[in-house]
Amino acid sequence: MTYKEIVDKIRPEFDKALAFFEKEVSQFRTGRASPSLVENVIVECFGQTFPLKQLASISISEARQILLQPWDKSYVEGIISALQKTGIGANPVADKESIRINLPPLTEDYRKDLLRLISEKQEDTRKVIRKWREQAWSEAQTEARAGKLREDDKFKTKDELQKLIDEYNEKIDQIGERKKKEISE
Repeated sequence: MTYKEIVDKIRPEFDKALAFFEKEVSQFRTGRASPSLVENVIVECFGQTFPLKQLASISISEARQILLQPWDKSYVEGIISALQKTGIGANPVADKESIRINLPPLTEDYRKDLLRLISEKQEDTRKVIRKWREQAWSEAQTEARAGKLREDDKFKTKDELQKLIDEYNEKIDQIGERKKKEISE
């Protein structure tokens, strides 16, 4: 096994952690309406559960308004019930063919809580990435002890892993800062 194989084997795990972080923070409410706030809300209809995006079209009609158009009128009650249980801080209003969600402006306390929560999610993602790095480093050391990896390749592995960590930490920071900026606006 080469140091490159060890590093390449760990990269998909870093990608998964980054994608999960990005998905998590996309669901945080900012000052603007976004389909990601509601698209994965679980709705119970006819004894089954579905994500909202499978039951209605989701669009943004104004800067702070989400418009839902259910595929079938019978979904409206279940959708409203599910939306009221979420913590988006707005009440859905149904009319004949659609559901409107008017998002109120964010309070200063709520903004602070969101910013703190984003920082926590960033650190959690970094911890996951560090865990995978430690696992790869441990594998490199084991391979070196077994004589399957040269000593200088073991240290190349360590250097490459650190470069990878730095790259992903930068991506985590970029995603977090972008979301923090959206919340602060």
